[in-house]
Amino acid sequence: MAENIKILVVDDEPIVIRSAKRILGAEVAEHIRAMTKSDIPVMAHIGLTPQSIHRMGGYKIQGRTKEAAERLIEEAHIAEDAGAFSLILEAIPAELAAQITKELTIPTIGIGAGPSCDGQVLVLHDVIGLFERFLPKFAKRYVNVKDEVLRAIKTYKEEVENGLFPSDEHSFK
Repeated sequence: MAENIKILVVDDEPIVIRSAKRILGAEVAEHIRAMTKSDIPVMAHIGLTPQSIHRMGGYKIQGRTKEAAERLIEEAHIAEDAGAFSLILEAIPAELAAQITKELTIPTIGIGAGPSCDGQVLVLHDVIGLFERFLPKFAKRYVNVKDEVLRAIKTYKEEVENGLFPSDEHSFK
């Protein structure tokens, strides 16, 4: 049986979507509570969450509008209240990250969230130059080891193919 559902729109956003966001926030909170109740520590993650990039329209900065910033602040408090021991803030404006960090009692870890977070993290491949096709604006390449890594892999392959590795030196007796 199909029914027509009338959707109330508030501020250009269907009320059903607003409700779903709150429900999803509550659902995530329940998962965090269940894990922490089972002695599983939870580091929550808001902002750009790579597992959700298709829903977010790609790798885009989150929290730029007033509404989006308020939603992230709410999500941060939900995560803290549910028992997360820390919170990753990814690809959000520095000012918003500073506000969230100031409001929470749990530490924040930034990745593309400016200098005001309690800690910082970068993806190792970005830091050491293993992935050259793209470097996020917030990342910094400290060294380029790609050529060294490729040389090592080529040498390993050749030694295996020629019976030079593993040798007795690298075998158990």
